[in-house]
Amino acid sequence: MEDKELNLVDHLDELRNRLIVSAVAFLLFFGLGFYFVKEIYHFFVRDLEVKLIVLGPSDIIWIYFMIATIIAIAGTIPVLAIQIWLFVKPALRPIERKLSLSYIPALFILFIVGLAFGYFVIFPTVLSFLVELSGDMMVTNFTAEKYFKFIMNMTIPFGVLFELPVVVMFLTSLGVINPYVLVKVRKYAYFILVVISVVISPPDFMSDILVTIPLLFLYEISINLSKVVYRRKLKKEKEWQEKYGDMEDEES
Repeated sequence: MEDKELNLVDHLDELRNRLIVSAVAFLLFFGLGFYFVKEIYHFFVRDLEVKLIVLGPSDIIWIYFMIATIIAIAGTIPVLAIQIWLFVKPALRPIERKLSLSYIPALFILFIVGLAFGYFVIFPTVLSFLVELSGDMMVTNFTAEKYFKFIMNMTIPFGVLFELPVVVMFLTSLGVINPYVLVKVRKYAYFILVVISVVISPPDFMSDILVTIPLLFLYEISINLSKVVYRRKLKKEKEWQEKYGDMEDEES
């Protein structure tokens, strides 16, 4: 009983250390984003014909913190993934360690790809549609807070959701899920993704469609990638069993 309690304490202590490392990485990237906030700000407003306005001094610091937070999230993702992998590493077999480690760079890459897709594809399309919708009825001015909140709503969800294929591949390689389960729950997954798209997109039908279609496409990609990983996993497990199973039989 005491051994189990000590083992649990050791695991909790290691988990705390992993979280501390991730938190320190977040703060470092946050500081880096804060330092380059002006350059990042000018990149996002480079195509605007008018300057953004603020309604109070607090809006300025809010913009600084928001931009720095986005940079911190993007930079912390690979660090957090490595820390999670190191935490679960002792419980994985050598083949599982190798497979799961290979997914860590993909997490960061797909997050950046998702952000780019949201910013360069979804964001300008939705923004242009909404501005043209106003026509000559009103003067279009943007506050810095509203503008950057809109950018966040159009980019960060895609950054997170674009990691779905890698997460599915990782869980498939560990045997947590398999492609047959994903196919079986497809209609429920579609419903959840549609709800997510409606929540994160502006309240108009066109925006909902523009956001929903890529999410459903991502799910289908995840199923096909899961099939590839699952077949590869079964093949390697069979090879592992043939190689080490015979050795175990000889020892017994």
